[in-house]
Amino acid sequence: MSLMPRYTVFWLAALDRERVPSDVEMAIAEFVQLLERSEGTQPRGSYLSVGFRPDVDLILWVLGHDPAYIQDLALALRRTAIGRALQLRYAYFGMAGSSQYDPTHGPAFLRGVPPKRYLSVYPFVKTPEWYLLPFEERRRLMAEHGRLGDEFPSVLTNTVNSFGVQDQEFIVALEDDDVGTLITMVQRLRAAEVRKYTQLDTPIFLGQRYEPAEALRRLLS
Repeated sequence: MSLMPRYTVFWLAALDRERVPSDVEMAIAEFVQLLERSEGTQPRGSYLSVGFRPDVDLILWVLGHDPAYIQDLALALRRTAIGRALQLRYAYFGMAGSSQYDPTHGPAFLRGVPPKRYLSVYPFVKTPEWYLLPFEERRRLMAEHGRLGDEFPSVLTNTVNSFGVQDQEFIVALEDDDVGTLITMVQRLRAAEVRKYTQLDTPIFLGQRYEPAEALRRLLS
């Protein structure tokens, strides 16, 4: 892709086994070709969440430089045999950029960092009181939060904005090769003072990354 993928979407779907196509390999090839070669978008990862959540089986994380291309891909995938067997449960869409509190910090995917084995993703909303604090106070609190997060250098953080386009204000996506590290880091961050300004940070979804074809084979088998 020639342009920076400023936008991102997480599609979270459940499999309808009654609609699984008879020729699985042909259906997988059709789906994966669209996912990987669609104009203006690129997949960050395909994740199985079977066994981690009762309502979601597959997470597709897609990047794009224009929301229209992301929507075009969604329509094309929905028309495929596998797309008709996947029931979309959640769709989290947002725009990436550098942090207003620390311009050197931004989503890992925007910096071109390769994805890791596990993904934890959830919507995030701050309390109204947060936005009434002076900017310098908010920056101080976020700096403390950042220092605690720095204790876990292997974890990739990806926070994107959804203000005015979805119910949540942010989407938070954490990546690591070890689930225990994700658990320990988030528990550690509970000690940050900024936590008291969190209004919502659920539901939380965990998925294990596979190449798209392998994820679909495992899901459909």
